[in-house]
Amino acid sequence: MRVLIAGGGTGGHLFPGIALAEEVTTRHPKNDVVFVGTNRGLEARVVPAAGFKLETITSRGLKGMGPLNLLVGLLLLPVSFFESAWLLFRHKPDVVVGVGGYSSGPVVMAAWLMGVPTAVQEQNALPGATNKVLGRFVKAVFLAFDEARRFFPEKKVHVIGNPIRRKLLDNYLRSTTPHEKFTVLVFGGSLGAKGLNSRVLDSLQHLDDLKGELKFIHQTGKADLDTVRAGYASPGWDADVVEFIDDMSAAYAKSELVICRAGATTLAELTVCKKAAILVPFPFATDDHQAVNAGALVNAGAAVMFREADLDGAKLAAEIRALKADGERRKKMEKAAGQLGRPEAAREIADVCMEMMWKKWGEQGRPRKSA
Repeated sequence: MRVLIAGGGTGGHLFPGIALAEEVTTRHPKNDVVFVGTNRGLEARVVPAAGFKLETITSRGLKGMGPLNLLVGLLLLPVSFFESAWLLFRHKPDVVVGVGGYSSGPVVMAAWLMGVPTAVQEQNALPGATNKVLGRFVKAVFLAFDEARRFFPEKKVHVIGNPIRRKLLDNYLRSTTPHEKFTVLVFGGSLGAKGLNSRVLDSLQHLDDLKGELKFIHQTGKADLDTVRAGYASPGWDADVVEFIDDMSAAYAKSELVICRAGATTLAELTVCKKAAILVPFPFATDDHQAVNAGALVNAGAAVMFREADLDGAKLAAEIRALKADGERRKKMEKAAGQLGRPEAAREIADVCMEMMWKKWGEQGRPRKSA
């Protein structure tokens, strides 16, 4: 089976696609996955590093981009569509899956028009505009949150969860590793989060009496690395401060508490790794979808949420202190998170893709010329 995965731009869109690609390619040595994205998104670095082929098209976002960028994006649509059609002709995929992002729309629509079985994977509780449109055309819609079901035709919906990369699945069986101090993992996505970084630093002065009992692992992003590193070092805190955490599985396993944004992929990781969390949704997320995502975990008892505008160092410190002191509460949050976890999501999506291939092309897949 050859699967073409379209989209990216951010880790939230891309990493579920990587997880699906890992599942597909490990099933059979002849299975193949090709990604389509842009040369400006995270996929330009991550996809080749993960060992997969990346093709790029000329594409830009349309929503919330300002009048000039909107005009440029609209003018580029025909270009991106014909580039997509050419890639589909060259690679002849059995199935095309859109994971969101600029490149997802033209590739999936071109595949649909060319008669290739198509699907979209929606990571958030509040779907993006592109997936809402594509959901009318594709054969299958893979959802992570039941709250998103109402936006799509019911007969197409599969509530499966967000696929998790194989490295992170280690935590499904091994959620902790031995360590001496109560460890708090802080991160705001691949680029960091200035608002989150500053509030964590502000909280330290209110936790001074716990300095010998707490440790922080903090992913800052490039812009705030030196500032955050100095913020821990000056008062003598035990902290591992890095620009980017390559091994998130190890970081989760060393932590009792996570402070983070509420992107869909992050929440999927928290639930599979069974971690109690303090969620601070990105305040400028499109349609405030991160707050909607966070609400699903809060309602299940797996996390607490603060709006960034309402959060200061004192409030954050009080919550860290309370969760550290109440082990029973943390255990309940971890159990609730684990009940939401879907470690089998990539397998289930691959199963549906296989079914779509069989119905369209037969068990041997789409006919291709020998290389």
